[in-house]
Amino acid sequence: MTTFDDRERAFEAKFARDGEMEFRISARRNRLLGQWAAGHMKLTPEETDAYAKAVVQADFEEAGDDDVIRKVLGDLTAAGVEVDEAMVREALAAQTIEARRQMMEVR
Repeated sequence: MTTFDDRERAFEAKFARDGEMEFRISARRNRLLGQWAAGHMKLTPEETDAYAKAVVQADFEEAGDDDVIRKVLGDLTAAGVEVDEAMVREALAAQTIEARRQMMEVR
């Protein structure tokens, strides 16, 4: 029975590590998306940093990516940037790839 218990613990540990990694990737992706949007809004470096943190925080409002997309799209539109939801979703997808790449380099 010990082998079975060891395997169960190993699977549980892997599940926890994978969940933590996905959380980190999501946070990094949101930060990168915030930096992308800040570039379009022509924010200063200090404003860019604060905005990127605000985008990361926006992800805690509800499950999924809609809260982040809504925030970024609304902020870009309010700043007079010609953008639509599809462009923000494309940027989100691109930043997901970049965030995964960066996290793999850190490992």
